[in-house]
Amino acid sequence: MQKIAFNDLSAQYAHLKKEIDAGVAEVIEGCHFISGPQVERFEQELCAFTGRRYCVSVANGTDALLMPLMAKGIGPGDAVFVPSFTFVATAEVATLRGATPVFCDVLEGTFNLDPDSLLEQIQRVKKEGKLRPRAVIPVDLFGQPADFERILPICREYGLFVIEDGAQGFGGEIRGHKACSFGDVSATSFFPAKPLGCYGDGGAIFTDDKELYDLLVSIRVHGKGTFKYDNIRPGLNSRLDTLQAAILLPKLHAFEKENTVRNKAAALYTSLLKDRFDVPEVPEGFSSSWAQYTIKAEDSAHRDRLMKGLEKAGIPSMVYYPKPLHFQDVYKPLGYRPGSLPVSESLSGRVLSLPMHGYITEEIVASVCDVLKSL
Repeated sequence: MQKIAFNDLSAQYAHLKKEIDAGVAEVIEGCHFISGPQVERFEQELCAFTGRRYCVSVANGTDALLMPLMAKGIGPGDAVFVPSFTFVATAEVATLRGATPVFCDVLEGTFNLDPDSLLEQIQRVKKEGKLRPRAVIPVDLFGQPADFERILPICREYGLFVIEDGAQGFGGEIRGHKACSFGDVSATSFFPAKPLGCYGDGGAIFTDDKELYDLLVSIRVHGKGTFKYDNIRPGLNSRLDTLQAAILLPKLHAFEKENTVRNKAAALYTSLLKDRFDVPEVPEGFSSSWAQYTIKAEDSAHRDRLMKGLEKAGIPSMVYYPKPLHFQDVYKPLGYRPGSLPVSESLSGRVLSLPMHGYITEEIVASVCDVLKSL
């Protein structure tokens, strides 16, 4: 069996080497390493891809989530509703602002925020009267957009600011509308493992609101006003450097082709595994960019057996995420008890992600499935 990579960045580089190398050389020759012309070009192309009016590229995906909270003045006494089954950054940004993350459960089939759980938590917080409901951060987990068709009306009813966490969702769609086009503002990450990843770290924020865009541009560079030594508000140092923009441009140009490969691979995984395993659900009208292809084992012991069997066959696998956020040590003071968010708790003990990337072959997918079905 050929060597199998979980996310084959070397294969991607081999295909895009000429364009990436030329882009890097152009930056080095031009010596414009911060806020060079490639950054603005990349932001413009991201707007064209997502359909958003404005894009603010930033240093990483966490800042992309944090800065909108800063712009809206969300802080102590405010409740920010987030799913528990996701990476910690989604909740961490609320904590960094002094706000309180309120954890919601997710849907078994899609792994994404459960609108009914969101509504239940909003109503609970309002009834208790200790926190002000201010914002919701739905996550496009594993490449598929959250159910914004149900989430957004709930948020409008309660006057909540919506940040789409598209760190894994870039390239997914709902009825022709691209991920990172939902909510008041959207955020994504260019961490190397993401569907659109750089060779370091990076992120972007999207919005259609000019006033919010101007605030975000200011916050990105130390709260600057008319120029960098005119500082009018607290800010960050969160610029996407020019080298990363130059690397991301050819990757963006190849993205749709790679996304087609990932979707074909996902369809093959599903067809070969659906009779033996609990495979991901993609609702009608939705599409995923398949940041990960994630199946569910029967329980944690079954998952351990599967992972050991795959490892013995030279096949890598990963667990995203082994502990839900409401059980993380940092959030123990919030007092969540076992059974409070049962789907998130169950998924954390059962999920298993398989090799997936824009250059995976049908032969590799078939080999992975053969091994899984033999275990």
